[in-house]
Amino acid sequence: MFVLVGPAGAATPAVVMPGVLQEAFTAAAQRYHVPIDVLLAVSYIESRWDAHAGRPSVSGGYGPMHLTDLRAALAQSHSVADDRDDTAGSSAKTPDPSRTAALAASLTGLPEDRIRLDPAANIAGGAALLATDQETLGQPLTSDPADWYGAVARYSGSGTQAAAADFADEVFDVIRSGEAHTTDSGQRVALAAQPAVASRTAQVRALDLPAGHSEHTECPSSVRCTWISAPYEQYGPEPTDYGNHDLAERPKESSIAYIVIHTTESTWDDAIRLVKEPTYLGWHYTVRSSDGAIAQHLATKDVGWHAGNWYINAKAIGIEHEAFLADPDAWFTEAMYRSSARLVRYLAHRFRIPLDRQHIIGHDNVPGLTPDAVAGMHTDPGPYWDWAHYFRLLGVPFHATAGSGAGVVTIDPSYSRNEPAFTGCVSRDEPCAAHGSSALLLHMAPSDSAPLVNDVGLHPNGQSTTDVNDTGARVSAGQQYVVAARRGEWTAIWYLGRKAWLRDPHRRRVTLPARAMVATPRRGLASIPVYGGAFPEASTFPTDIPVPVDTTLQYRLPAGQSYVVGGKVTGEYYYSTTYKAPQTWVRGTKYYEIQFGQRLGFVRASDVTLHPLR
Repeated sequence: MFVLVGPAGAATPAVVMPGVLQEAFTAAAQRYHVPIDVLLAVSYIESRWDAHAGRPSVSGGYGPMHLTDLRAALAQSHSVADDRDDTAGSSAKTPDPSRTAALAASLTGLPEDRIRLDPAANIAGGAALLATDQETLGQPLTSDPADWYGAVARYSGSGTQAAAADFADEVFDVIRSGEAHTTDSGQRVALAAQPAVASRTAQVRALDLPAGHSEHTECPSSVRCTWISAPYEQYGPEPTDYGNHDLAERPKESSIAYIVIHTTESTWDDAIRLVKEPTYLGWHYTVRSSDGAIAQHLATKDVGWHAGNWYINAKAIGIEHEAFLADPDAWFTEAMYRSSARLVRYLAHRFRIPLDRQHIIGHDNVPGLTPDAVAGMHTDPGPYWDWAHYFRLLGVPFHATAGSGAGVVTIDPSYSRNEPAFTGCVSRDEPCAAHGSSALLLHMAPSDSAPLVNDVGLHPNGQSTTDVNDTGARVSAGQQYVVAARRGEWTAIWYLGRKAWLRDPHRRRVTLPARAMVATPRRGLASIPVYGGAFPEASTFPTDIPVPVDTTLQYRLPAGQSYVVGGKVTGEYYYSTTYKAPQTWVRGTKYYEIQFGQRLGFVRASDVTLHPLR
């Protein structure tokens, strides 16, 4: 028997006592005759079993079962938008996706505010809805999860068969693979794997929904993907007045080496409006928060304008995610994570892009191309993007690759337990609400009271801060660094040309031992330059192509320090400055990409020696 703490009509989130959430799923499954695996898997896809302290998602969903109440959510949060499925039509066999909390309340007899705010009541409401969906489709309340495919598809509230089937496929994948997760309230919930469970996909046809198929896109078949074109057109009298991307023939003419993860810092509607503007910027894909729907805007062969660094643009695919980085509970949905991971896995396989944090990068990992550009570089997806979860979805979870005491570490804090004290999520200097994070803050000495490490590119006359958009003293999950020293529960890494200390307690490590190839300045060099892009040397440029800007940054890499290498690259410059004019790739100098700070950097191969470190 599980216990609900808090009055039945409570207007604030109820407290869930330790161990109670798993029992709540079991009790609700038994009461409404829903297979426990189905109930747990649906909830995992909707919320990863998190309750978000009663805050609604962008589509007005509450609690572990994501029961929706748009009217309450709109009154509570400015982030909420009704865009769960813009292709939705009316059907007698699909519930109103904006008011499932009200329907759950009527089915359970519980007040709506309790359905929204009490996790156990929310789970009971979700179970009641699933049972009703099953009966509406004329299916028996059996104990076999395979019989519930249609009900799960209906639960999604999607407006097309394709979207409903995508949701059900995700749920059944979780049933087959199993999951375990510590929720945002500290609850440990687990679902044992059942690899033999079937998916009776024909049941989705009973939903009486349009098929929802779209024109050809460069997406895996396992995601819902549509084409919303970004323009390539001239908008003014000059041949340089064009946008919002460049035509190319990648990878035939040049390899694609990076996938850049962005957040739109806008709603889906605003992002789609902007990507259609020739005077704005173009990127390749946008992923919607509420349901993981994907829109493709550019062919992957073409070069988008999205990273703020021309070298990275020329070598990357850009994926925007509908979200505000400082409001993760509303926007970073499981549907978005999973859909994005499927897309990235598909693209990485197709273009042979390594699935690691030096090639699958955030916009906040892209270096400024020149010294003047460093301070203005974007900071998305920010410290609340769950990189460890994302890479687990990519099929390459972070793990130790060396023994204890290794000379290289992979950053790997427990997302739910790691709550850095960031500021500026709502207003300048105001503390952000406590929240799990992929990021760690770095200090100048092994003490919590020591100043944060300073990034001279961001703060030439100041000091790094805890602002959620200040990347100057920050590392993120999956990134790798060379160990510079250890002292008690503290580990120092080489970072931006100096030692940077992070707390790494023995009983709760935030790093994993690793082995890697590292770069060190050649003997006899006191320090070497670090570059924001791998452009060829001036002597390799034809006379009719101007030599681009010098990408030497304001940082130096001193002798005696080492940095993890992401790979050896040939210097490249993509010359494309006018509308429909011939484009040219110029190639030359060899570089190594390194993890220099929170952002990547490049060093010339002639300046360094490489050696393996473990």
